[in-house]
Amino acid sequence: MGTLSSDQSLDTLTVGADQEATMANATTSRVDSDLDAQSPAADLVRVYLNGIGKTALLSAEDEVELAKRIEAGLYAQHLLDTRKRLSDNRKRDLAIVVRDGQAARSHLLEANLRLVVSLAKRYTGRGMPLLDLIQEGNLGLIRAMEKFDYTKGFKFSTYATWWIRQAITRGMADQSRTIRLPVHLVEQVNKLARIKREMHQNLGREATDEELAEESGIPVEKINDLLEHSRDPVSLDMPVGSDEEAPLGDFIEDAEAMSAENAVISELLHTDIRSVLATLDEREHQVIRLRFGLDDGQPRTLDQIGKLFGLSRERVRQIEREVMAKLRNGERADRLRSYAS
Repeated sequence: MGTLSSDQSLDTLTVGADQEATMANATTSRVDSDLDAQSPAADLVRVYLNGIGKTALLSAEDEVELAKRIEAGLYAQHLLDTRKRLSDNRKRDLAIVVRDGQAARSHLLEANLRLVVSLAKRYTGRGMPLLDLIQEGNLGLIRAMEKFDYTKGFKFSTYATWWIRQAITRGMADQSRTIRLPVHLVEQVNKLARIKREMHQNLGREATDEELAEESGIPVEKINDLLEHSRDPVSLDMPVGSDEEAPLGDFIEDAEAMSAENAVISELLHTDIRSVLATLDEREHQVIRLRFGLDDGQPRTLDQIGKLFGLSRERVRQIEREVMAKLRNGERADRLRSYAS
C-alpha cells in the first residue's frame, strides 16, 4: 500500500466512486455491443463478464478492511523475511496473516474487475481489441492496489480509475501504433485530439492552432508537431482509385529515381569521360580513376594512391594537378563542357 502523489490528485478524476460502481454493474449485464454476438471474441467477453460478476461490489468500509488485511499481510511477510530468531509458533501465526493478506488482495482485485471493463469499453474502436484493453487495465488495477493508502479517506475505485486509464492508454501507445511513440507524447496527442474534437463541436469549424494552444495550454509551436504525430501511417500497398486495382505506391513519385532523360545523359557523360581519360598516359589515367573513385565510387586518398604506385604523397598531388590542367584546356575540355551547361 502506498500514497497518492500530488500529480495524481483525485481532483483530476472525472468519475466518482458511486458512478463507477454503477457503470461496473451495468457492464456485467451485457456483452460489449461493438462485438459480433456470434464471434469468438464476444464469447470470451461474455465468459469473462459472467465470471467477474460473481464477486459483490465493495462498500468503502469493505475496502478499508481489505486494505488493512493486505497491509498486515505485507508486514507479516516482511517480518518472516528479515527476522531470523522467530519461534515456530510465531512463524506459524505470521504465515496465517500473510495468507489472509493474500486472500484480501485477491478479493479487492476481483471486486474491481468490472471497473476495469467499464473503463476499457471507452477506448474500443481505436485499434486495440477489448480483451487486450481489459488486460492492460487490469495491470493498472494491480498498480493502484499497490499504491493505495486507505488512511487518506478516498474510495479505492475512485483512486484506481486514474491508474487504470493510464495503463490502458500506455498499452495502446505500445501496441496499437505502427510507429511507437513515447508514452508522454501519446498522452499529449490524445489530450490534444480530445480538445480538437470538442472545439469543433462547439465552434462548428476546425479550431486554429492558436485556439488549440490557448485551450490546451500547449505552446502553439508544438501544436502542429503533435497533430503530425497523431496521423496514422498508410501502407503503400493500399488499393486506391475508382476500381481499387492499383496500389498507392504506384502514384507516389520516387524523388531519388533518375528520369529516362537524365539516365541517358549520365551514360553519355561516363562514355565521354572514359574517352577523354584514354588520351592520358597509363599512370595519369589510373591516378585520376582512383582519386575520384570512377570505378567503384570510392575515392582514394593521396597516401593510398602513393602506396599503390610507390610514389610520395606530394608526387601524386602533382600528377593530379597536371592532369586537371590538361582536362581544362583544349579538345578534352570542349567534349565535357556541354555537360556543365
